[in-house]
Amino acid sequence: MHIALSAETTVDLQQDLLDFYQIATVPYTLIFGDKAQFDGIVVGEDLFKYTETTGKLAKTSCVNLAQFQEHFEKLLAKADYVIHFSLSSEMSASYANAVQASKAYPGKVFVIDSRTLSTGIALQCIYAKKLIDAGKDVHDVVKLVEKRIPATQASFALEAVNYLYKGGRCGALSALGANILHIRPQIIVKDGKMISGKKFRGPMEKWVMDYVETTLQEFDNPDYDEVFITYSSAPKEVVDLVRERLKKAGFKHIMNTYASGTVSCHCGPHTLGILYFNDGPHPVK
Repeated sequence: MHIALSAETTVDLQQDLLDFYQIATVPYTLIFGDKAQFDGIVVGEDLFKYTETTGKLAKTSCVNLAQFQEHFEKLLAKADYVIHFSLSSEMSASYANAVQASKAYPGKVFVIDSRTLSTGIALQCIYAKKLIDAGKDVHDVVKLVEKRIPATQASFALEAVNYLYKGGRCGALSALGANILHIRPQIIVKDGKMISGKKFRGPMEKWVMDYVETTLQEFDNPDYDEVFITYSSAPKEVVDLVRERLKKAGFKHIMNTYASGTVSCHCGPHTLGILYFNDGPHPVK
């Protein structure tokens, strides 16, 4: 029995990790000006340059029904089952499109609403891979992964709210106030949606480390097996400081990834998050 793992490009993993965990991706589409290109070919830096030059935000388009059908068909040519992880249904229509496409393959394609974004989705994929490698049945894999979804700790802090404002995810007054006061907000994914958390100030090194400390205190029951440091852009020295803090906290496998074009388009440059399961040890038997 071969089970294929699948996700959209919003899983925010680069090719080496996708290959290692055997995760196949299907891309979102990014639209800037009169150009449209798949996520992955266009990256965050391309979109930031477009916004800086034009003052406009690139648009994102979710994975459509035809894309999913082609994607699932290709995977099922080599696999008995597909488990697909979608960006939270509260944030995108991709989940609904994936569910609709899966109906063409009854009992073969299982679509999971991750209720999260970015490498929060990757954590769920990795857990599924461990269960598959342990010989679990496809139905057990789906059941066990879905049970852990509420424990997915996905959060980040960002330098400015301009991109969230342009994308309609924060009000004009909130954006103005945050920019005037140089507030660096924490954003937490809860119940599939993005909500505001603590607020930080200062240069990037300070507000990033304040965010990390706050997150470790608020979500203090980690599964120490994996943690992601995911960022749209960040100085190496800042990322290294975060790695050292997470290593000191006891995390075993610390992975650096950069945000996909789709995620970067909404959070903007100089955004960084740490993501891990917050439900204690989960050895796979």
